[in-house]
Order: sequence, then C-alpha cells, then structure tokens
Amino acid sequence: MKVDLFDFDLPEELIAQTPLPNREASRLMVLDKQTGAIKHETFRAILSYLREGDCLVLNDTRVLPARLYGEKEDTGANIEVLLLKQVKGDRWETLVKPAKRVKIGTTILFGDGRLRATCVDTLEHGGRVLEFEYEGIFYEVLESLGEMPLPPYIKEQLDDRERYQTVYARERGSAAAPTAGLHFTEQLLDDIRAKGVHIAFITLHVGLGTFRPVNVENVEEHDMHAEFYQMTEGTARLLNEVRQQGGRIIAVGTTTTRTLETIASRHNGTFVAESGWTSIFIYPGYEFKAIDGMVTNFHLPKSTLIMLVSALAGRENVLHAYEEAVKERYRFFSFGDAMLII
Repeated sequence: MKVDLFDFDLPEELIAQTPLPNREASRLMVLDKQTGAIKHETFRAILSYLREGDCLVLNDTRVLPARLYGEKEDTGANIEVLLLKQVKGDRWETLVKPAKRVKIGTTILFGDGRLRATCVDTLEHGGRVLEFEYEGIFYEVLESLGEMPLPPYIKEQLDDRERYQTVYARERGSAAAPTAGLHFTEQLLDDIRAKGVHIAFITLHVGLGTFRPVNVENVEEHDMHAEFYQMTEGTARLLNEVRQQGGRIIAVGTTTTRTLETIASRHNGTFVAESGWTSIFIYPGYEFKAIDGMVTNFHLPKSTLIMLVSALAGRENVLHAYEEAVKERYRFFSFGDAMLII
C-alpha cells in the first residue's frame, strides 16, 4: 500500500496556530464510518452522539516542558534538546540539534549550570541518551527551564502552557499532547457523566513516533517507535463490563486507540490491567478489536495518524471528509477542530 494514497492538499492558512479561548467551542465533524455521511456540529454537540452505557476513554498523560536550550560546556555552542522518554534514573532518550555536535562524553549546560547533561550513548535519527545532574527535584527544575514542545508547524508562542494540556492530564511523561482531548472541559465531562456515559482513563506517553515522518514509499515498511502505556485494573474491569452490556467504547485520540487495540489484541478482545511498550501500527486492513468509535483531530497528510483513522472509517471516506473540511475551512492539526467517527 503506497503512502501517497494518504496525501491531500491542505492550505497552510488552515493550520491552527493558537487554541480557541473556549476549548469546547471548536467545530466537530461527525463521520459515519459505514456510509461516509458527514454532519457539521460544534464540539459540545458530542453529547447528543453519546448514549447511556457507552464508555469514553481518555489518555491522562501530561506533557513535560521537554524542550531545553543549552550550551556545550567546552565551546559554548548552542544545543537544543527534546526529552522523549526516561530510560532509567536520570538517563533520558532525547533528540538533539545539531546532533553532530553532541558525541559521547559531551556535556551540555542549561540555566547557568543549574542543570547539566552528559551524553552517554548515541542513537539513530539524531537521538542521544543524556544523563542529567541537578540539585533538588528534576521535574521542578524542568518546569523552570523547559518549554512546551509544540509541533514544528506551530509558529506562534503559547501564552498559557496549560492550553497544551488536557484538563485531565496527570501522569507526567509525554513529549506531545494527546490533542483530541484538548476540546474537553470539566463541565462537558460532568455533563457526559450525567447522561450515563462512563469515563475511563488509560495512559500512553507520546514519544518519538509523533515527530517521525513516514519516509518510505510503502506503508508496510514503516517502523513505529515504541511508546509506554498503562491500564489499571479499574479501567480494564469497566471496559469489559461496558462491552458485555452492549455499550460502545469510544476512544479519544489515536494514542488511546493504540493503547486499547494493543491490549485487546494481546488478550483475545478483552481488557486486562497491564503496562508495557507498544509499537502497534494501525492502517487499512487492520481489524479493530477494542473500539467502536473515536474522537480525533485532523491530521497531517501521509502521516501514520491519518492511516489509523482510515483503517477505522475507510480511506475514501476519510479523504472525502478531509476534502470537505478544507472546503468548509476547518482548523487543522493540534489546536484545530475535531472529528467524531462513529
């Protein structure tokens, strides 16, 4: 299957640069995964598409202020570091720019030396394993020195870093936000619960895969980077009960979808409490075992994310919906509008 099959034309001015003042005021395209029929709503209207007994599943990962700007200790050369995942203790897998300046043994200073990092290993694609030294608590130091790792297509400064967090973010560890969840407010979640819809949480820490483009011609040749996930006993029990009672499981975002499908694939369609690493790659032809629908944003052309969405709703349906979204001037990508596939 050719990657070019997932390409589409997107005017640059439709790439949302800032979040809306009101999270739930974004637009919502509702796509029927069977027929391809489209409805145009505002996000709050999601209430009318959820039924009593359904379960909405959210990713509660919290984005780290993971972008750091420092200097090489020996030369003063500027170095940019993006934390991707904690390897062990104070060692982190990172992306470094320019990577050629950072070799094993290189030390980088941040914030006048309040934070130091020494390269202890080199990885592909500019990856480096850095070991950090600091006084106090690492996450507090990171909060004072780090910046939110906004995607490269966002050129505007983010005034309030909490707008790149979901209102339910609590498990620190992501290098990017699970952006489908950015549309929910506490009030909307309360209203969803009041309707008799269950809400459950999983955790998947978004890592390198978010930043890696698909550089192969054939979809099947792309390798996904592994990301850490976790499901609790309470969530597994709730999801199994919802399934047994005929409720639908609606995943919020591709990260939630990948977590649920990873677990269900390993356990014959049921859910169990577990944690681990997933590199599941979902594209057309995949048979879904966990979810009945999903909430998602509008994704980049030729990305693994639009491939996942196409697996659920059909490539032709999705590309037609994207064409309609461009025509109707929907806002795209992280701070953009949403789609409900059901």
